[in-house]
Amino acid sequence: MKDKTDLQEFRTEVRQFLDSKLPARISRKMRLGQRMTKADYEEWHAILNAQGWLAVNWPVEFGGTGWSAHQRLIFEEELCAAHAPRIVPFGLMMLGPVLQKFGSAAQRDRFLPRILTGEHWWCQGYSEPGAGSDLASLKTRAIRDGDHYVVNGQKTWTTLGQYANWIFCLVRTNTEVKPQSGISFLLIDMTTPGMEVHPIRLLDGEAEVNEVFFDNVRVPVENLVGEENQGWTYAKYLLTHERTNIAGTGFAKAGLDAVKRIASQEMAGGKPLITNPHFAARLAQIEIDLMAMETTNLRVIAKVAAGQAPGVESSMLKIKGTELRQQINDLTRRAVGPYAIPFVSEALDEGFNAQPVGPEYAAPVAAQYFNNRKLTIYGGSNEIQRTIIAKQVLDL
Repeated sequence: MKDKTDLQEFRTEVRQFLDSKLPARISRKMRLGQRMTKADYEEWHAILNAQGWLAVNWPVEFGGTGWSAHQRLIFEEELCAAHAPRIVPFGLMMLGPVLQKFGSAAQRDRFLPRILTGEHWWCQGYSEPGAGSDLASLKTRAIRDGDHYVVNGQKTWTTLGQYANWIFCLVRTNTEVKPQSGISFLLIDMTTPGMEVHPIRLLDGEAEVNEVFFDNVRVPVENLVGEENQGWTYAKYLLTHERTNIAGTGFAKAGLDAVKRIASQEMAGGKPLITNPHFAARLAQIEIDLMAMETTNLRVIAKVAAGQAPGVESSMLKIKGTELRQQINDLTRRAVGPYAIPFVSEALDEGFNAQPVGPEYAAPVAAQYFNNRKLTIYGGSNEIQRTIIAKQVLDL
């Protein structure tokens, strides 16, 4: 662990980098809650990659930063404070660690560099219409045919699948064993004949998630990660990384700071909202919970940095982090009052020039509130996470 002086110098370095390299146009879009395009993400990823700061959770040998847990947390906090886009997690935070631990040398050599350059944009093929929280019941089938698997089925809730050209997929390769034992982990080129992507329109008007259909899609056997029928093991390893990332400590801290700023302003004909005892008490409780979660997050990240998969702590983080972010969204909605009511989907598009309703900081509040209702569901619903904790810690 680096000492406090080193960490403060690192924080200063990150801030200076963001001041000079984060495009003002992209930062403004993030601050106003406008929709990010694929080009926006690619531009920001390229800037980070040129700095060597894209794969923050990868070891140096694979092109990562090799940063400590404290450095990664500082980096996340500063990105959020500067209104930088999130690093799209599917290739970098989720598939990358799986390939590094379970993939073949040929797979690591082929896929990891292309994740960094952006040549491959990955999405996740886990959930299905009948297999979400009960992921082991998935039905997308892959049957071996010589040097290929033939895949048929459907995935849903595929975030940013409309941008992706590769998908990592859980598929059923054996129906004669218990559900968890018949699943394999495949890497599939989305330009393969037989694949279709259909967008799903959300409450905020965004087509952020998609359905992906497989109709006799032929996948080379060399795209199988690890061993056939062992995909459940790899999936659980990936999900622990996803759940830790979902906790979003940096997003929560930035959101809390924003609520404080809004609530500290004088209201028309009255006192600042932060002087209201009930509101102030809720704000204080969230801040206390966030400090506790940050400590847990550091422990989990340090465990990963030591080469271990995060355990039940990742479920704890997922529950607490997502609920805190929703609570912050709710407080923000309350703080902006009636300005949170108007919601025009087109207002989230860059270039929308209609007269805004209310202060600038109120513009994205309603859309963010609606969008973040899903936080407690994806990555394994919070109800499922409580069951995992009960089984592993309480031995129930």
